[in-house]
Amino acid sequence: MNEVLFFTSWFVPFYSLLGAILTLPWGIGLIQRTGPRPAAYLNLLTTLLGFIHSLIVFRDIWNRDQENLLITWFQTADFKLTFALELSPVSIGAIVLITGLSLLAQIYALGYMEKDWSLARFFGLLGFFEAALTGLAISDSLFLSYALLEVLTLSTYLLVGFWYAQPLVVTAARDAFLTKRVGDLLLLMAVVTLSTQAGSLNFSDLYEWVQTANLSPLTSTLLGIALIAGPAGKCAQFPLHLWLDEAMEGPNPASVMRNSLVVAGGAYVLYKIQPILVLSPVALNALVIMGTVTAVGATLVSIAQIDIKRALSHSTSAYMGLVFLAVGLEQGGVALMLLLTHAIAKALLFMSSGSIIYTTQSQDLTEMGGLWSRMPATTTAFVVGSAGMVTLLPLGSFWAMLAWADGLIKVNPWVIAVLVLVNGLTALNLTRVFRLIFWGKPQQKTRRAPEVGWPMALPMVTLTIITLLIPMMLQQWYLLPNWESIDWYIILALMTSTVLGVVIGSTIYLHKGWSRSTILGWRFLQDLLGYDFYIDRVYRFTIVSAVALLSKISAWSDRYLVDGLVNLVGFATIFGGQSLKYSISGQSQGYMLTILVVISLLGFFISWSLGLLDKLPF
Repeated sequence: MNEVLFFTSWFVPFYSLLGAILTLPWGIGLIQRTGPRPAAYLNLLTTLLGFIHSLIVFRDIWNRDQENLLITWFQTADFKLTFALELSPVSIGAIVLITGLSLLAQIYALGYMEKDWSLARFFGLLGFFEAALTGLAISDSLFLSYALLEVLTLSTYLLVGFWYAQPLVVTAARDAFLTKRVGDLLLLMAVVTLSTQAGSLNFSDLYEWVQTANLSPLTSTLLGIALIAGPAGKCAQFPLHLWLDEAMEGPNPASVMRNSLVVAGGAYVLYKIQPILVLSPVALNALVIMGTVTAVGATLVSIAQIDIKRALSHSTSAYMGLVFLAVGLEQGGVALMLLLTHAIAKALLFMSSGSIIYTTQSQDLTEMGGLWSRMPATTTAFVVGSAGMVTLLPLGSFWAMLAWADGLIKVNPWVIAVLVLVNGLTALNLTRVFRLIFWGKPQQKTRRAPEVGWPMALPMVTLTIITLLIPMMLQQWYLLPNWESIDWYIILALMTSTVLGVVIGSTIYLHKGWSRSTILGWRFLQDLLGYDFYIDRVYRFTIVSAVALLSKISAWSDRYLVDGLVNLVGFATIFGGQSLKYSISGQSQGYMLTILVVISLLGFFISWSLGLLDKLPF
């Protein structure tokens, strides 16, 4: 039985796809009498089947060697298109994580969106979303990975724009789609280049090709930059990072998936292409710079946000920046551990924030307070999720940060400063958010806020327990270091940054009105961080203005040059026709003479243009 389940692991993405298809009769309105909930139950059932299937395989895969499956999709003459799949502990573990978090997010969505009239459409989109993610996890082909990343881009657009009657939602969905398309377009160029240079797009073949590849410095640099552009767009990295903040306009259950799994999907592709990036030191340096700037910058921006979802989404960009930094320094294993611990902790934080939004009908931190005694399960989930995000012994992020820092203390000691800074600022931000939501006196919107119902509480409690059990899982998978090899100076630095962040976040003055400071320096700093360093305005005055100017020039050229030439030809034809109708004699010899004259003139001009007349004696 286990053999059958193992070799049919490639079918797991089709569970979710089947669930999405089964929701169509309710989603498009063919079935209305039962309401949309049966569609949600069908999608939940297929996700549960995929989770059980992958979990059974994951339990036994540790005793197996990695398997690579090659599925021929299209073949004609000498052309053959295949899909390569990888069945390994990493890929199957990723499927377990995706299906498990998706199952919890869907149960959570039953409570969060119970009154939404288009519940079936939402669950159908979640199934489509999950199918792309699970397919990406087992993909061993750059071509298939690119196609699935395109599906994720489409899914993001549809889920962010789910409440399409709101103008701000439409704008957010459009911006998210277009920003990701920039990275996807560059990645497509890299895919085409590799298909011509390497002859295959399977990762195993590409890894062998890299060993003997002989590319010019310019080609390898452009190829490396194009390869990292796609994951940079998916992971909301600078300068393609603005979409994740706007994507928070979508439903919160989709935000749970987006901030935990979608960004991890882009980083997973980056992990897969890391052996190819060694061809370009420039690309690796670009990863280091991009990851460092995003990690530090996004963490600073998150501190100034007063929207609960935006305060958490910027920290997602920051932690993905750390993953990019790890890959740039060729620490792929550490990047995977960081992705695992971040995905679970961030999903828990967004479930907690969604419960707060559902109860208070507000996302503004300045309108909250005093919720700790009224929402104990939500408070516990937020505290545990926050602890899982920072380096707090013995939770998962502590071991991920420690493993990374311990491997780089002698090679790149400056990385420790980045880790300590990001960790401390994250602790400060999460403490600040906790104080504004759960501490202090209840306000008008929180005075009678109850705890959420069981469909929302059950996934939060389950994920809280899983977050606490992450260290035991890492120990079971032999991913924890030996105590003899631990650098206690690094532990002291990381723990000190956490304690300092919590202390500062607990003692700074937080005005509920979040009024702007009367001191110009502080006001400037507050606005600078609150508006994300004004990067959107910089884009508007540079790139957007340039594109608008080019579009105006193109429109003028099309209207007056292209259309003008066409209209001129049409006018000349009309004028010639109108003129000739007065010279019609009805005699055939006149027509023949006209044809002869025109052909003679035409032959004369052709001969003159070809230079044939120059050879004549006269």
